[in-house]
Amino acid sequence: MSGDATGVPAYDYWLFDLDGTLVDTRWGYKREVFDRVGDELGRGFSDSEVHTLWHGLGGDRDDHLRSLDLDPEPFWETFDAIDDDVARAEATYLYDDAAAVKDLDGPVGVVTHCPEPITERVLDRLDIRDWFDAVVCCSHEIGFKPDAEPVRRTVSELGAEGDGLLAGDGETDVGAAHNAGLDSMHVERHDPHDRGHCIVGDHRVTSFDGVFSV
Repeated sequence: MSGDATGVPAYDYWLFDLDGTLVDTRWGYKREVFDRVGDELGRGFSDSEVHTLWHGLGGDRDDHLRSLDLDPEPFWETFDAIDDDVARAEATYLYDDAAAVKDLDGPVGVVTHCPEPITERVLDRLDIRDWFDAVVCCSHEIGFKPDAEPVRRTVSELGAEGDGLLAGDGETDVGAAHNAGLDSMHVERHDPHDRGHCIVGDHRVTSFDGVFSV
């Protein structure tokens, strides 16, 4: 299915990306982190570069870093050292339309690139932990979307069988869903012109409001 989806049919289980899909981080925190990263690396970042790198717009983040003449490994080491889990959680808010997730029938899981300490604090601070039956944080040991393994790990922890759907705001989410044999839903949270291309999932939406058949 393509185009804007309304009344998505019921699945046996549901998976969601977290950051950029159900929650987002206020601009001031993003800007502060990149300012501090820039101070450490001796290079400033424009607002456009911050927006693109934070959300993974326009393709693989590492490829984008290389196009900026930055080595991804030291960049991410510096970024992770500065990105504080307490401050990040305080700056994170829930999308209004994400409330639709708590009413879904069947097992519901999260599979996210957010590091575990940040994920745990965000779930607790926003009081949404009980929405989910399993939470898996991608890592070098488990793999990163679009690899299928984090998705399979989440499905295993759910103990789910049958037909599943993975919803996310990035092409890595759509790719991970397809690689793991799930249907995909792309929720577009950004101006498509900022992304530079169209992401085609089995379902495409701009909001979760009125989408799920519950």
